[in-house]
Amino acid sequence: MQDFFSWLGQTLGEIIRFVVDLLILFFYNLGASARGFFDGLANALGIPPTLISLAVLLLGLWLLYLALRALLRRRIIATLIWAVLGWWC
Repeated sequence: MQDFFSWLGQTLGEIIRFVVDLLILFFYNLGASARGFFDGLANALGIPPTLISLAVLLLGLWLLYLALRALLRRRIIATLIWAVLGWWC
């Protein structure tokens, strides 16, 4: 009886270890893929691949989106303000 539970515990431990190894491999590759994506994006845009640079890029894109929304609503002054702020970022 003790041999059965020993075998069961060992088998369960190996299954858990296998799942943990798969998760480690998945998240490592996911992180490496994200890092490669941001490095390629930053190199294509000619900016340093730092978190602050990417945050400023997203802020600028968001401001340009606001300018487009203002333009579609025919708000010329707001469009100019959002567009200038978006290009300035």
